[in-house]
Amino acid sequence: MSLYNLSLAGIEIGFATSLIVSLLLVLTTRWHGRYSLDATRGVQKFHITPTPRVGGAAIMTGLWLALGVLPQAQRDLLLPVLLASLPAFVFGLAEDLTRTVSVRTRLLATIGSGVVCWVLTDVTLQHTGLPLLDSMLGWLPFSVLFTAFAVGGVANAVNIIDGFNGLASGTVVIGLGTLGLIALGAGDIHLAQLCFVICAVTAGFFVVNFPLGKLFLGDGGAYLLGFLLAWLSVMLVYRNPSVSAWAPLLACAYPIFETVFTIMRRLWCRRHPGHPDSWHLHSLVKTAITARYLRMLPPPLRNAFVSPVSWGIALVPAALAVNYAGDPEVLVQGALASFALYLGVYALVVSAWRARRRHAPGLMPVAAAPLAVKPVVTTSSNGQGATSGLVAARIAANPSANQPGGLADHNRKQTAPVLARRRM
Repeated sequence: MSLYNLSLAGIEIGFATSLIVSLLLVLTTRWHGRYSLDATRGVQKFHITPTPRVGGAAIMTGLWLALGVLPQAQRDLLLPVLLASLPAFVFGLAEDLTRTVSVRTRLLATIGSGVVCWVLTDVTLQHTGLPLLDSMLGWLPFSVLFTAFAVGGVANAVNIIDGFNGLASGTVVIGLGTLGLIALGAGDIHLAQLCFVICAVTAGFFVVNFPLGKLFLGDGGAYLLGFLLAWLSVMLVYRNPSVSAWAPLLACAYPIFETVFTIMRRLWCRRHPGHPDSWHLHSLVKTAITARYLRMLPPPLRNAFVSPVSWGIALVPAALAVNYAGDPEVLVQGALASFALYLGVYALVVSAWRARRRHAPGLMPVAAAPLAVKPVVTTSSNGQGATSGLVAARIAANPSANQPGGLADHNRKQTAPVLARRRM
């Protein structure tokens, strides 16, 4: 099946609608900014200008309008998925507007979307290539819960990597494009069309988000795109038995790697897995590489240059998935090699960050035990000295103090972080 045989109406309408609504959201910020603007202070905040974080509304609008021009067969596939995605999207958007919806609530809403999607489509994961798990998936209640949990996990993973201009949306476009090419190779023209339509809708937002970051995806957009990416992965395997379940796993590999490693890292450091920090790969790339070598660029462009590093990591397993979609042995080896690549890049970036910190004037890491009581002199980014006491109390009161801040890369005054002995 050729790409030239695909209908372009849904792609064109979806892209145009998403782009226009995204621009309108930016131009009307003075009306909704009281609720939608993302603050510039926080553990994982790197932007310096308050920016609306409701880009998910543009994507959802584009999807519904694209739905109206799709052929009936594709409309029948997309409609139940869009309906089921509403809990994930609504709870995420509520967090964007109110800042009061917990991570657990949003995750449960996304898992609930997975259950609703099973009710509407009767689609679940039925084979993974792992004999023991496949035997358990033969029991329908387990299959439904496992599928919903997996979908919720991928959606949450996309939200985790949503840290810089174009990072999450670009990664989702890579994943959806991978699924579309696999579906096309398997002869599933309708599912391939859906993947490319959602890519186009996402691209409409992407133009406004990357590289200048005029509009952010927000939790609503991240959970929506993550849910769509995950559920189309389930549908690909369900509709095409010749496609290994490892192929869509590799299509979603980068956000999954980031999430799995983040949980392992936080547990190793005896921290809550859901506690935010700025030791994500994209955060370290910003503080160790772009903030050092691209300091002549404006801050939005420095933020944007973080994304291509992660896209490169996402493209490697995606290419393997497209070329070996029906060969589980190669895909398993590819998954292990891709995870090793992720860990290697992470180790290199951490080494670069530590080297920069050692040579940064006035930034002396404190290798004190967590319960040590000792005054420490830190230096702010403008070179003025400031004395603080009780290191342990400070760390306990402000866990973000143990994070790799954007060294001298903010326009506002910022003290150097105090590092405990177990920094990773």
